[in-house]
This record gives sequence, C-alpha cells and structure tokens, in this order.
Amino acid sequence: MILMNDFKAEPDQLRHAMLDAAKRVLESGWYVLGREVENFERLWAGCCGVAQAVGVANGMDAIEISLRSLGIGPGDEVITSPMTAYATVLAIIRAGATPVLADIDPETALLDIDSVERCVGTRTKAVVLVHLYGQLRAMDRWIDFCNSQRIALVEDCAQAHLASWRGMVAGSFGRAGAYSFYPTKNLGAVGDAGALITNDIAVAECARRLRNYGQSARYYHPEVGLNSRLDEIQAAMLAARIGWLSEFTGRRRQIASRYSEEIDNPAVQLLQQPEEPAAHVHHLYVLRCDDRDALQVHLHERNIQTLAHYPVPIHHQKAMLHIRCDPEGLLAGEKHAQTCLSLPCHPQLSDTDVEHVVFAVNSFQRG
Repeated sequence: MILMNDFKAEPDQLRHAMLDAAKRVLESGWYVLGREVENFERLWAGCCGVAQAVGVANGMDAIEISLRSLGIGPGDEVITSPMTAYATVLAIIRAGATPVLADIDPETALLDIDSVERCVGTRTKAVVLVHLYGQLRAMDRWIDFCNSQRIALVEDCAQAHLASWRGMVAGSFGRAGAYSFYPTKNLGAVGDAGALITNDIAVAECARRLRNYGQSARYYHPEVGLNSRLDEIQAAMLAARIGWLSEFTGRRRQIASRYSEEIDNPAVQLLQQPEEPAAHVHHLYVLRCDDRDALQVHLHERNIQTLAHYPVPIHHQKAMLHIRCDPEGLLAGEKHAQTCLSLPCHPQLSDTDVEHVVFAVNSFQRG
C-alpha cells in the first residue's frame, strides 16, 4: 500500500539523530520549557526570518494565543475559511471571539479576498488566513487589504512550513503566524507541538505568559492563561528534524511537479499552481473529481491510500450550524469539500510509487 505518510521509511541517519536528541533530554533531567525549547525557538525564528518564535503545545493553541496576544477576544469577529481543519475555528472561539466564514477561490481553495471584504463588519478585528495545502498567494494584496481595513492579519501556517513568497516566509507577513508540528506536518514532532512567530516583541512576551497560565513571574498571574507549553522532548525532536526540512520539501516539490505534468484525465481537475515554486511546499497534493468517492475506491483497489481534506466544510459541522457566513454563500467551499481528494505526496515516495499513482489516476473512468 502506498501510504499518505510513511515514517518507518525515513532515513536511518534522521532516526539516529532523534534518538540522540531524546537521550540528551532524558540525561538533562529537565523536561519542560528549558534549553531545548529555547534552542528550537531560536532556530525556527531564524528559519522564518522573524524576531521571535514562541513554542506552544499545538497548532490550535498557537492560533488562540496569537489572537489573545493581539488583544482579540469577546465581542470581536475574526474572518477565516470554511475549508480548514476544525481547529482553526475552534481556536478563534476559545480566544473568546466570533468566527465568520468567507468563501474560497475555486482555483486554489484559498480564501477569496472579495468574499472576505463582504464579511467585514464593525466588529471585525482580524483575518486568519489559512495557507491551505502549503501555498502562499498574493500576500501583498492581503497586507494592503488588512491595513486598509485596520484589522490584524494572522496566518495559519499549519501546512506551509517555510513556504515563501518574494523572499518572505509564511507567518512573517502578518502580526503573527501560527505553526503546527503535528507528526504528519512537513516539519513534525513525535506528538503534539506548535509555535507562533512574530516580529512584535510585545506579542511574543504576552504569548509566553499566556502559554504558562498567564504567569509573569513564578506564582504571579496578571492574566488568565492556559497550559500550552512545548516540552523539551518535542523541541529536541524538531531541532533534529529541521535540518532535513529543505531536502524533504524539495522531494515533495518533485513529486507534485510530476503529478501536475503527468496526470491527464478529463474526469479530474488539478488546482492552480503558484507561479513561484517556493510559494508551495506541497504538504498535500489535492485534485478534484465530481466522482470523488468512486475515484477513492479505484485508487484503494490499486493499493493507494488517499484522504479528503476536508469533506465537511466548517459551516456544515453540527457544532457550527449557527456560524455567520458571507451573505452570498459559500458555494465554492461547498463544492470543493464534495470533490477534493489528496494523493500521497510525502518525501519517502519512490519514483516507482509516483508512476503507479499517476497511472492509477489516469486509468480512472467515470461511471
């Protein structure tokens, strides 16, 4: 079976580096918010070209803490996408704000700026821009738009590790960027982990308090925080893996390029690729098919694992049926949810695996 991810196939050299990192932490006797976290925060801030990185427990907390560090909470509205992981919207709610959903561009599956403009109201305080599948687009337009509306741009970079646009890295365009290091991400830990990045020292300082119960000094709590500390083991693992990120991303781009060039089936539509290759890190390679379920069965029968990201848009989730949306509807998002399918695109795929996937997709016939 060609899997969506295959950690067992990772290089032995990486595995040994991770074991050494784990041993180093165990022998240190310090397991939470220590030197490993500080080291990884420096490394990640440097990679992203920003002043500060703040390690937290997971990507959802990174969004919540980013919003709260910007003073966004009860009474405020935050606009985001219906095509995202549920955690994006849950983070907005946990920050105390009200999520509002704008539609997507059907060619890219990213937020549509015209739809976002229709959603802006007197209570709008931020846009959480989801870099879905690992891609950046038209960041100058988003910066200008948010500045003109006097609202904060917060980037959800959970799938876009070190994607870059005109020399700047995902998460560095807005007031803050939130990263997830869930194991399946392009840079993944061996459990939950996350970080927010920012050039605003005050935001970083607030985030460090909030991640640790709102504590400013030991046993002094000037604000209500949460328990969202990146532990030493995960930080050490991430530091060990970070040196492999460029090579792994390069392999993802090779695979995605072959899919884009070689998949040729009228029953399948490919998403528009960015003009700048660096702007996409291909966390997922997603295509669309009106007979998505049949295509998924067809590929499974040929030993190819696939997933739909995401089959149920946010506003169709039972807990979100009340959510405010673009007054013109979310038709593009709904259509995408019904037709999207992710192909294997991880760096351990062989050329033979890629050829097999291409042949299988091209051999699919609509019923």
